[in-house]
Amino acid sequence: MREPNRERVPPARRTGLRQRLAELRGPEVPPQPLDARALAALAANPGCKRRAILDGAGVNKTALASALGSPSAFGQSQFAFMRGNAFEARVKADGGAELLRLVHEKLDAGAVPPTTGTVPDLSAVGPEGRTARTALALREATDAGVWTLLDHPLLALDVAGSPAFLEPDAVVVHPDGSWTVVEIKSFPMLDGSADAAKVGAAARQAAVYVLALERVAARLGAGPEGRAGDAAHAEATPLTVPAPSGLPTAALATPASAEASAETPGTRNAQDGTRTRPPEVRHTVLLVCPKDFSNLPTASAVDVRKQRSVTRRQLDRLTRIEDIADLLPEGTCFSPDLPTADLTAAVESVPATYAPECLSACELAFHCRDHSRAEGAVTSLGRSLRAELGGLTTVDDVLSAARGETGDPTDPAVAALRRAAALRAEALGSGARPRAELLGSTEGLRAEASGRAAC
Repeated sequence: MREPNRERVPPARRTGLRQRLAELRGPEVPPQPLDARALAALAANPGCKRRAILDGAGVNKTALASALGSPSAFGQSQFAFMRGNAFEARVKADGGAELLRLVHEKLDAGAVPPTTGTVPDLSAVGPEGRTARTALALREATDAGVWTLLDHPLLALDVAGSPAFLEPDAVVVHPDGSWTVVEIKSFPMLDGSADAAKVGAAARQAAVYVLALERVAARLGAGPEGRAGDAAHAEATPLTVPAPSGLPTAALATPASAEASAETPGTRNAQDGTRTRPPEVRHTVLLVCPKDFSNLPTASAVDVRKQRSVTRRQLDRLTRIEDIADLLPEGTCFSPDLPTADLTAAVESVPATYAPECLSACELAFHCRDHSRAEGAVTSLGRSLRAELGGLTTVDDVLSAARGETGDPTDPAVAALRRAAALRAEALGSGARPRAELLGSTEGLRAEASGRAAC
């Protein structure tokens, strides 16, 4: 798949954008880093400009939701956080010996066993320094041809014109020079399988890391000057193997020999030592979880080609941050310290695209849901229903069309609604609630949608 051309942004414009985002966030408010979990949620709803500008500006949406009077109700408990950190420390103990053993067993059984591994120091000043140090460590490990574990490397990914710094749990460099993303989770793997929803969330998160690693590989594959761009790398690495249709728990049983990419690892010119191909970023990641009810680590290979492809396509659809910022009223600010009325007006100045799926992915979901219901937006009932109703965007429009008061009779959505309403009235008979009363509520609309599906 060919990526869109990314024009080089002049330094003055980048500086102006940073200043504008700082003003939106609040002069005294530190930026909130955009992690892979938030980035995966943003890619799942690319049409929401509100989340795009808030994440791009580094706004703390948890504090913002509380200031608006609609606090978020999800997040990781302190106990789960501590348990996850303890399990990750055990997996990476002794220089990552157990982790490298699992990578060798599940993903690269034909390679030399990792008797000893290298763990480079990735410490540096600031996110830009850590990103550069990570790229240098990846290049050195690829050239060395030995098992190498990068513990919490930092990667950069451009998201709608704003840089996002991502920190995977670990990245392993194989002896053949290929790279593997490792995700360490604290949910258990029972009898070789884990909860499908949690595995899917981990796969979407790992796909973001894979995309960021591919950018690093593209630069390393260009030679010492790093002249090759992301588009060239994307054209050189097409998704030629059909991706799986879903990610059930059976995906954890992916054979160790199945590789997610047909590329060959990075190679170097024998004469001048310059790299002729970018290093391979494997599309099969390693998911490490506790085994059954113990604290012993076990692992399974998860193919993230489908998640990577979808995430890349959705991120490309995002409106660039500067374009959204240019449309905001002068003086707009999302600082939680502002009065509630001013803060509400600032948030409502940015259009949002709410759907029930936002409740498990966005801190502002409750606030957006209340306003979506107040406006009668059909999306508050689900994206699938919204797609079936075509040009009928509000509940009032749908109810009016179903009653036969408005709407084009030749419109398939209007015709189906009227047909379903007639069938329902006939089935309910004279002793049932009047059709107008039935269709005058959200409950009636849900029933109407079910009747339309039956037709």
